[in-house]
Amino acid sequence: MSRDEPIDQPTDEPTQLLFSYGTLQHAEVQLDTFGRLINGDDDALPGYTVDYAEIADPRVVDLSGLAVHPIVRATGNPLDKVLGRALWVTDDELDASDEYEVALYRRASVVLASGRAAWVYVSA
Repeated sequence: MSRDEPIDQPTDEPTQLLFSYGTLQHAEVQLDTFGRLINGDDDALPGYTVDYAEIADPRVVDLSGLAVHPIVRATGNPLDKVLGRALWVTDDELDASDEYEVALYRRASVVLASGRAAWVYVSA
């Protein structure tokens, strides 16, 4: 193979931002869900507020240690904001986070206070 030929391999580089305001920030949840600790930085989600939902899935409750999890919903009010972390994940890790989240949540595309586009789990 010459050095000019592209290497046809999938990338494992984290290219997706996932905004977490709850249990996906916990080390034990990250290790179980992604198999590693996830790099990220503080950010905020404007126009949303936090509610709380009771989780019935015993696996999620056992893993997080919590039967009640935060859940965000859009308010449309720019003064409302949710604090959290923007986590850099791969496409496969994004799929794994979909598996972790229960049916009360759906993944949505948002723009964070930093101006970056990210995924976030909102009230379904």
